[in-house]
Amino acid sequence: MQVEELELSQFRNIDRLALNCPESLHLFVGPNAQGKTNILESLYVLALGKSHRTRKDKELIRWGADAAQIKARVSGEFGNHRLDIRLTPRGKKVVKNGLEQRRLSSYIGTLTAVLFAPEDLTIVKGSPQVRRRFIDMELGQVSPSYIHDLTRYNQLLLQRNQLLKDMGNRRERINAFLDVLDEQMIDLSTSLWKKRVTFIKQLTQWAQDIHTSITQAKETLTIDYQSAVPTQGVTDEAGYRMAIEKELLRLREQELRRGTTLTGPHRDDLRLFANDVDIHTFGSQGQQRTAALSLKLAEIELIHQETGTYPILLLDDVLSELDDSRKTHLLEAIRGKVQTFVTATGLEGIDQETCDRARIYRVQQGSITEQG
Repeated sequence: MQVEELELSQFRNIDRLALNCPESLHLFVGPNAQGKTNILESLYVLALGKSHRTRKDKELIRWGADAAQIKARVSGEFGNHRLDIRLTPRGKKVVKNGLEQRRLSSYIGTLTAVLFAPEDLTIVKGSPQVRRRFIDMELGQVSPSYIHDLTRYNQLLLQRNQLLKDMGNRRERINAFLDVLDEQMIDLSTSLWKKRVTFIKQLTQWAQDIHTSITQAKETLTIDYQSAVPTQGVTDEAGYRMAIEKELLRLREQELRRGTTLTGPHRDDLRLFANDVDIHTFGSQGQQRTAALSLKLAEIELIHQETGTYPILLLDDVLSELDDSRKTHLLEAIRGKVQTFVTATGLEGIDQETCDRARIYRVQQGSITEQG
């Protein structure tokens, strides 16, 4: 997968930008708060239809402008595509090859991307929400049906929580409604659980090999998917379906008292272990960063395995957060096979060979100029 051309208009602090991107490595250099991250964010939005930095599309529009636009020509094993996303305060319009895409699930996957930013180093030590988002973003790129099911589940969850909060004196009627919603929740939860467990098994295979290489075989990485539903002994969808049905019934009274849904995929988590030691709780900062790097590099290989093409890689000021050993492993892993866009405050710490093969740009107050 490669971005051949990128055009931005009124995006964040960028007035206009037109880049030809035939090279495999692009390096954007400049002080902080000048617009480097905005360029990578535009590519992320182009790939996934939404930002990783905000849930409000209107924040992507340059101050004082009526709309923003991201356009690109991308090429891959299965041909060329023209992508166009227009953002207004009223919403966004997503266009692929001249045709508006009404559902993101029919668009996502045209351009796949892996983002590695400093906040991604908290995948291991951060909150369960961070890890669920990691799963959702990456799994969604290789499984349109997952996006569809996740969207429906989130809508159903909002509806169910509202019903629980509005109980009042209508207990009998509320219970009847909950029975109907729970049937739908059981179906969607089972589908999401199955897709997530399968994804984590595949990701683990890649991450283990990468982690072993980085640690020079001193550590073995394992990843445990932890369901909020008691799943001990559960091995298939039928077993999970029975487990969540039982758990929803068990928690019904407690949920009615608290006004919220207490079980389901929205409460699941991941746990990572190095030599059977929980990295989240007992791992050193170095172990946590190694595990995070292993996951990100595993994403790249898994997307290639599932789609037949490598994603683009967005490295947002992350090289400065890695020591020389991890930085070298990262750059060697992507060399020659993954189109990469990198931001950095300077070229210090980036080896000369990498600089020599990169197209380098200077970024200042939203203005991007190529370094000759």
